[in-house]
Amino acid sequence: MNKSIRGRALTGTALALAVSTVLTACGGGDSSATGAESDGTASATPAVAVEDPLVATFDGGLYILDGESLKLAGTIELPGFNRVNPAGDEDHVVVSTDSGFRVLDATGQAFTGIEYKGAKPGHVVRHAGKTVLFTDGTGEVNVFDPADLSTGRKPEGRTYTSAEPHHGVAIELANGELLSTLGTEEKRTGALVLDENGKEIARNENCPGVHGEAAAENEAVAVGCEDGILIYKDGEFTKIDAPDAYGRIGNQAGSDVSPVLLGDYKTDPEAELERPTRISLIDTEKMKLRLVDLGTSYSFRSLARGPHGEALVLGTDGAVHVIDPNTGKVEKKIPAVGQWQEPLDWQQARPALFVRGHVAYVSEPGKKALHAIDVETGKRITSVTLPKSTNELSGVVPGH
Repeated sequence: MNKSIRGRALTGTALALAVSTVLTACGGGDSSATGAESDGTASATPAVAVEDPLVATFDGGLYILDGESLKLAGTIELPGFNRVNPAGDEDHVVVSTDSGFRVLDATGQAFTGIEYKGAKPGHVVRHAGKTVLFTDGTGEVNVFDPADLSTGRKPEGRTYTSAEPHHGVAIELANGELLSTLGTEEKRTGALVLDENGKEIARNENCPGVHGEAAAENEAVAVGCEDGILIYKDGEFTKIDAPDAYGRIGNQAGSDVSPVLLGDYKTDPEAELERPTRISLIDTEKMKLRLVDLGTSYSFRSLARGPHGEALVLGTDGAVHVIDPNTGKVEKKIPAVGQWQEPLDWQQARPALFVRGHVAYVSEPGKKALHAIDVETGKRITSVTLPKSTNELSGVVPGH
């Protein structure tokens, strides 16, 4: 967990935002938590910086919590179904709203005014010091340096527009290459790579239903397919086939200290909702795929990586399964929440796993609870009960 912001008072841009920002119906304050007046306008009392903030969504808004104590520091009203992702620095979180991506100063408990408008804001990817936004409704890709968010102004950055709008994802590599998915609203087929000048240098359309992304050690980048996974490494695409004719890997989690990616694995294309018990481990050095049966199902909010590259999966049995990515061995099961079942509607709340440093944060919507657990010792650090059940869970993650 980042200790560099311990005890900070709000200064500069953050202070100005906390004192003077008017929070509209898309960002009203809760006077009990933030010191904001009931009309949604911030009071004259400067807010105290939230340390290593977490952000959790609930039906109607956002909770901002202290990352160490889990104390509820602030509440922001925000109608609609909202999603949250780290922006890539120690202060900000990107919120996907009905109107587009909005940047929240989680430390200062206020929206910054920085917005990337567009229908159906989708994936937010952090890699090699850049943050990449993909807007599904327009196919637009925006790349920026998250350090520039501290100015309070919209960062100057790179943009790219896909040939067709689709539910996609993009990632910029350390050398400036941009990998972005290919597809239409009806069909997604693969990915292409552009050099730093925008010239296409690689393409692969052998990845039906392309979805999700992750980066492994030595900058091997993967996107999932309905019949395996597609790897881009050292300037070339390699397809790793699934052992089943339909073997969908739609969600992945990577680690900079492991060449092995963690993915989900589904085999029933006709299922209204498949509740898989197997996960996939993809070795980007050997270009091999291993399946591991956990004996419990999980959801798309269940995958994460530990501080040493451990593969972490929050099962419906209520435990965080800690898996050695090299062997596939489940090393331990950490009790976290009660047993649960994934709801049919993907927007409905279910337990979520968010890992930062050595701490796994696990939400338990059925009990309106949030828990902090030490990944290495398996011991619960603290828990909190919130006013309402939460859905998505994220926080600031600096220094990526």
